[in-house]
Amino acid sequence: MYEFPAGIHPSAVAIGCRLVLLALLVLGQALFLAACSDKNSQATEASATRTAETVPVLVATVTQRDMPLHIEAIGNVEVLASVAVKSQVDGQIIKMFFADGQEVAKGQMLYQIDSRPFAAELKRAEAALQKDQAQLQHAGSQDQRYQDLLRKNFVSREAYAQIKLNLDSAAATVQSDQAAIENATLQLEYSAIRAPISGQTGKMLIQEGSVVKANDANPLVIINQLSPIYVNFSVPEQQLTDVRKAMAAGTLTVHAQQPDGMAIASGRLTFVDNSVDMTTATIKLKATFDNRNKGLWPGQFVKVVLILGEQKNALVVASRSVLTGPKGQYVYVVGPQQIVAVRNIMVDRVDGADTLVNKGLAAGEVVVIDGQSRLLPGSKISIKEEKKAS
Repeated sequence: MYEFPAGIHPSAVAIGCRLVLLALLVLGQALFLAACSDKNSQATEASATRTAETVPVLVATVTQRDMPLHIEAIGNVEVLASVAVKSQVDGQIIKMFFADGQEVAKGQMLYQIDSRPFAAELKRAEAALQKDQAQLQHAGSQDQRYQDLLRKNFVSREAYAQIKLNLDSAAATVQSDQAAIENATLQLEYSAIRAPISGQTGKMLIQEGSVVKANDANPLVIINQLSPIYVNFSVPEQQLTDVRKAMAAGTLTVHAQQPDGMAIASGRLTFVDNSVDMTTATIKLKATFDNRNKGLWPGQFVKVVLILGEQKNALVVASRSVLTGPKGQYVYVVGPQQIVAVRNIMVDRVDGADTLVNKGLAAGEVVVIDGQSRLLPGSKISIKEEKKAS
């Protein structure tokens, strides 16, 4: 067992240890407080430096102007008419008069089927008609003679009835021959296949020299009418009331755009479906475009903008200027001496690159549209020019 040196009591040693520990604890707290004080001082200095520095930003002016009220949707381009051209007679194609993808007019020659069999059938029908017309003439002469004999009681009524029957039969034969001539003429005309509508041809599905059958399942070529053309699209059922109200005021304009917003064509709303699709809660609409420049193509998907009217004297600000914080949406407004301040706003709606504001801004005020991440309330700014896309 350890023995303390003479003159040193164990309780005195314990008290000394406690004092040393207490001193170390006090020293640690002092060092911690000093470190926190230095950190807070540095943060305060950094904040002050950040506030004091000039931040380069882009700005835009709040404007007041009329803005269109519209509905945006995705539409699909559909042809006004599409015809699968087929042969109405059997025969061999001996000549073609168009190329793949060619513009054709209604009535323009497309294919020529070998017409010689049909021309021969027409001649045969004409010859049969001439023969039967001669027999009809002879039967008519006999009828006249027997009528005279019947009036003089030189022949019986039964004998005259047979002559009358021959006359009627000859007349019916002539009518049959005339119908045969009409049919042969029609078959001859069908050997020349013409475009039933104006439009653009697709790929030729049957080549020259092929033998075709009447009303075959496979068409010779498909023609699509591209002008005018339809664009089908759907809007939520909640917007149907606005659409119908706008339609009552006049014809509605519809713009077709590429996905990036570049305009393709403008048309008019021509169809609203008579019921809402219960599975999607949308209603189908259709717009008609002249499409003279062939900007719209069948099957193409486009962005559709349906114009319902105008919102007069709307406050408009660049959408890039609007930020969202804990208290809602706000902007940085440039004040005197180019010092910025935070301004809470109430947004009406967003229209692409523009935001319409109900409350919080006035026309002519200047807001920051780029560089907000480096700003604090009271920051001083310098205005830089926006780089133009080359």
